Amino acid sequence: MKAVYMPEEKDNYIIDTIKAYGKSLMGFIRKRVSNDADAEDILQDVWYQLSNVVNAEPIEQTGAWLYRVAKNKILDKHKKHRESLFDDFLGEDEEEGQSNFMELLMVEETTPESTYLRNLFWEQLFIALDELPDEQKQVFIWHELEDLSFDDISEKTGVKFNTLVSRKRYAVLHLRSRLKQLYAEILAG
Repeated sequence: MKAVYMPEEKDNYIIDTIKAYGKSLMGFIRKRVSNDADAEDILQDVWYQLSNVVNAEPIEQTGAWLYRVAKNKILDKHKKHRESLFDDFLGEDEEEGQSNFMELLMVEETTPESTYLRNLFWEQLFIALDELPDEQKQVFIWHELEDLSFDDISEKTGVKFNTLVSRKRYAVLHLRSRLKQLYAEILAG
């Protein structure tokens, strides 16, 4: 049965959700974008989307839903600034036409299919990242998702530049291998 909120209940639910998740969600977003203005814009988009779906569909796990929406909004923001965010997944030695995979993920319009593919991609990416040793996972996240340079990471951690490059390379090889099946299924479908 679909949860339908009365207008006052809807307002209270949204206010309670903002109080409960606002600060941590802003921190999550801020770590993944380049400035506070972008983070605030994304957070406002998340709250707007929450207000639109409260009556349209039940949200069983509010926190997970909010973070998933935030990840999608962050991806959209990165797409506008840097179309080749995940170029490393394709590699220089991959076949021609495999850019179609990224085109599916980076589609401008939001359709149920593009939203599903983006969510599936992020879900599989984070599952594959969790399989990596912590050092490789963290370097990949810092370099690709948070857009830190290897020099910045080296300064932050005290780990040598070449070691960081090597760790990221191993992470990319693992991720490419793990996401290859997803890629094949998406293009076949």
